[in-house]
Order: sequence, then C-alpha cells, then structure tokens
Amino acid sequence: MVGWKAARMPDQSGRTAIVTGGNSGIGYATARELARRGASVVLACRSAARGRAAEVALRGEIPGAEVEFMALDLADLASVREFADAYGRRRQGTLDLLVNNAGVMALPYGRTADGFETQFGVNHLGHFALTGLLLPHLLAAPPGARIVNLSSGFHALGDVDHEDLNSERNYRRWITYGRSKTANLLFTHELARRLATAGSGIVAAAAHPGYSSTNLHVAAAPQAGTTLTSRLAVAANGLGVVIGNGVIAQSAASGALPTLYAATAPGVRPDEFIGPRFSIRGAPHRSWRAKWTLDDKSGERLWAASEKLTGVSYTSLSR
Repeated sequence: MVGWKAARMPDQSGRTAIVTGGNSGIGYATARELARRGASVVLACRSAARGRAAEVALRGEIPGAEVEFMALDLADLASVREFADAYGRRRQGTLDLLVNNAGVMALPYGRTADGFETQFGVNHLGHFALTGLLLPHLLAAPPGARIVNLSSGFHALGDVDHEDLNSERNYRRWITYGRSKTANLLFTHELARRLATAGSGIVAAAAHPGYSSTNLHVAAAPQAGTTLTSRLAVAANGLGVVIGNGVIAQSAASGALPTLYAATAPGVRPDEFIGPRFSIRGAPHRSWRAKWTLDDKSGERLWAASEKLTGVSYTSLSR
C-alpha cells in the first residue's frame, strides 16, 4: 500500500462502475481514473447540466472512454428507484462496482423530498436505498464485485442517535454531518456482515479522502444566518476554507486515491476503511475509525430503521 498511485490500479476492462456525484471533485477524479483503466462508468448525478458536462469532459480527457450520465437525486427516493430501474433497462447486465460518493456537508436544517433531514437522507438513506435496489446486479457479477461507501474523518464528531435519526430535537449541522458519516461506516459494517452470512464474495468497504480541495468544502462555508454575528462567523469560516484548500488540502485527484484503492486494489478486506496515510493527506492507508462504527447491535438497529424509512429491503441476501 505504501506510495500507492492510480497507475497501479489493475486493468478495469470489461467492468462496469457507477459513481454517485461523479460530475465534480472526488467523484469526477474517481470516475476518470476508472475510465482510464478501461471501466465502463456511469456518472450518477443530480444535475443534468453538470452531469452531461462531466461526461463530455471525461471523453475529452480520455479518448475512447466509455462513460454515460444518468440522472440520480439521492434526496428523492422516487428518483433513486427510477435510476435503478433505468439502469436495469439500459444496461441489461451486471454491475461490478458501486461507489457511493455523493454527499452534502454541514447544511442548514432542511428536509429531503421524503421528509428526512437532508444530511442523513442524502448521505446515508439515499445510498442505502440505491445499494439495495442495485444489489441484484452486483450479485450477478463475476467474482470481484465491490461496494465502496465514502465516509469522513468527521465521523468522529458523533455516533448516530437512534432516538433522533432526523435530528429533530437538536440540530447542529456539523454534528449531524458527522453522524451521517458514522452511518456510512455502520452501513458498511452491517452490509459486509450480511454479505458474508449470505456466502457472497462481494466486498463492501469504506474510504475517506482526508482534507481535499473540493466544492463540498466550499459549499459548506457560505451558509449565512440572519444576524451580523452569524454572518461574520460564516465569512471567517469561508476565508478559512479558502486558505485551508490552498495550503493544507491535497488535490481532488489525490483525495480520490483511497476510494480507488478500496475499489480496485487486490486484497482489500470486507469492512476495511481506507484513508490518507497521514489522516488529512498522503497515500492510501488503513484508517482509524471510532469504535462505535464497529458496533454490531448499532449496525443492525440502523439497518432495520433504514429499511423501514426507505421501504427498501435487501431480499436478495435472504434467498
């Protein structure tokens, strides 16, 4: 793993990958390198304009790349179902790699189309539903299929609150973001356990990009309140993001390396968590994770709640 670079990725010819949020930042860099190594890549994006622009850009960077934009809004479960149905109709085949990359960070309180708190709804529930709906395609793939869930070092901000999953009692945007990233890791943990119990060879792993210069950080900064104090705080936060992105952060291409490693490197084990070697930057390395992300009972409880909230059951694992 020492000094691992995208150039060391195994050949991906003949494999199909879906990358959510593949139009920019870590997602775009991930999709680009998968396509460069021969994968057929689906860019699953909310914005049609940005998704199609990314498709054109990728083809410009990699002549002959097999890449396709498909619409997906993780904040709307109807859109998630439409995407899964469309994938089945248009691709009519298997799926070798699902990269659950898209996400939102530290937003003011809001709700998805289905009434869930936005960060929990997009970062966890949307991907939980998407994975369940696409699982039959992954199970039908040749050996080597993988699911990679993007978490964050910010998961250390807090464990999920099973009594208040939608943060209705006390919303603190950064704590809620951290809890949504904990949910990503608990989902990976429980998914890996269930896949093993079912005798499946699919590897479910997780990754985080460290501190990378992407529009996720930029988007998190300018959420202004109504008071002068809050606006000054937002301005200071925004300036800190600009300075941090310019001085400390690694590039999106470097930030995508843990994802690419988890998605393609030989020997990745179920439920592994891959991040930069030095926490915020560096080559891919096994990452520290909070002990609550390995709690079996918590994972089972979150899974049951997620099935109930989304209406998506992983019946293909129980056959």
